[in-house]
Order: sequence, then structure tokens, then C-alpha cells
Amino acid sequence: MPATRRRKSLRPRNVIAAILATALAAAAVTLIPDADAATSSFQRGPNPSAASIRAADGPFAITRTNVSRGAANGFGGGDIFAPNDTSQGTFGAVAIAPGFTASRSSMAWLAPRIASQGFVVFNIDTLSTSDQPASRGRQLLAALDFLTRTSSARAKIDPNRMAVIGHSMGGGGSLEAAQDRPELQAAIPLTPWNLSKNFGDLQTPTLIIGAQRDNIAPVRTHSERFAASLPNGVSSGYLELAGASHFAPNVPNATISSMSVAWLKRFVDDDTRFEQFICPGPNSGVSQYEVSCPLI
Repeated sequence: MPATRRRKSLRPRNVIAAILATALAAAAVTLIPDADAATSSFQRGPNPSAASIRAADGPFAITRTNVSRGAANGFGGGDIFAPNDTSQGTFGAVAIAPGFTASRSSMAWLAPRIASQGFVVFNIDTLSTSDQPASRGRQLLAALDFLTRTSSARAKIDPNRMAVIGHSMGGGGSLEAAQDRPELQAAIPLTPWNLSKNFGDLQTPTLIIGAQRDNIAPVRTHSERFAASLPNGVSSGYLELAGASHFAPNVPNATISSMSVAWLKRFVDDDTRFEQFICPGPNSGVSQYEVSCPLI
């Protein structure tokens, strides 16, 4: 059955200011090739297709590096997935947090998929499996700081192009992280849970992915309310997985991964080649999809 769609206003950031800031920052970082400083788009990889962004393996070969709990500062360690290719310049970076009682193994399928599309991805453990969303948000930011300042992958990362993803309380944490650090380029909460419902100060382009049959973080009291609270002037989208439960993000799901890749490419890399997958968006497996097109 075709997906039911509603449209609401996509609220863009000050794109001109963001582009100028990114270009100036890129010019100041010696690790970024001159080509990066000369353009507002950071295209990485071949032209995409609907099949390529849904694939388990993207165009970049990747290497996994473990960070032990003892080596981490402010979070519980984790696994870094980084592209091997450095010929195209530096990459944006993404930190992923799990949900309540869960470890990084619950998101282990998603991290390498995103990395293989041209990102450095840090799939983290939290300090405690019972950490609340605000704590998980701080830990996501600590993981991004570790990536850019300490990790063995730091030379591959553009510190001006960062994003966060989280599941459940980790999804609530991704909203907290984006609100606390407005210079983040993208946030993707997956079936997010948070007692706080108002993110009216958030300035990061945010794609919220909810689940129609979520009995733990019901969309009417969580995902939909988070989406409705986002302020004007911020790019936002809401996608609801048809018939899915709260734990849909814990197993391979091509809609989650492909839409996450498209959102990250568009807002972390400013790569307009991926707009075609956001506008008009997926045509199956979705009970709601809210975004206004074309994107700006």
C-alpha cells in the first residue's frame, strides 16, 4: 500500500552563513586539501543511486579501530569506522549512541554502512547502560571531541563537519547534543525517548525517525512532539516507519540507513546529489513522511 504522506514546512538554516563559515574553516585547516577550501560542497564518492545508498557496503573500503573504555574520556569507548581512501580529502564525522540498557552492539550494523558511504563513524558505549538522555548527549559530544583531538583517525576528519545519531535514550541524547552544540551539521534521532519534549533552541538540521507501533516511545508523545518543537529557521524532517516497533533501529533496515546517509550527505557534506532521496523521499515502508521540497 502506498505510504501516507503529509507535508510541513522544512525550516532551513541560514545557508549562506553556514557555507561561508565552512569554507573559511576549511581554508584554515592544513590537513584539508585546497580543493576543499575552494568549494562549499564536500562531495565524496561516485554519483549515488537508490540502490547504492541502500546497500550494506558503500563505495569506500573501511577500517575498524577499537577504543577501549580506559582510553576514552567522558564516554565508554567504542569502535571507529573510517574510510581508507584519503585521496578525496577529509571526511565528516558521526557519533552514534545506543539506547537504555543497550551497548554499541545494538547499533553495530549501522555504523559501518554509514562509514562506507564516506564518513568517519564512532559507534560508542555509554558510561552506564542506564544513563539518561542528557548524559548520553554529553557523551556523544565527548566522542566527537575524541575523534578530532585524540583518535588515530583524526587526520581524516574535518572538525567543522560533525553529526550525531542515537537510538531511544541515545536518540533523546542526540537531540540534547544538537541543542548543546549548535554548530553540529546534522542530528538523526532514531525512535527517540526523552522526558524533555521541547527543543526550541536546537539549530541543527534534524531528521527524526519514529516507529508506528512503538510502545516504549510512542510517536504521539515522543517523536512527533520533538519534531513539532523544533524552531523556525532549522531544517527538519519526520519519518515514521510503518508497522515498526521501538527496536527497529537495532536490526538492519535499509530505510533507516539510506535516509540517514542521504541526510548526512546533504547537510554534513552539503552534497546536493542526495536531495533526490529526501525529495520526495521513500515510497514504501513509511506511514508518515514530513518535509517540504525542494530543499534550500
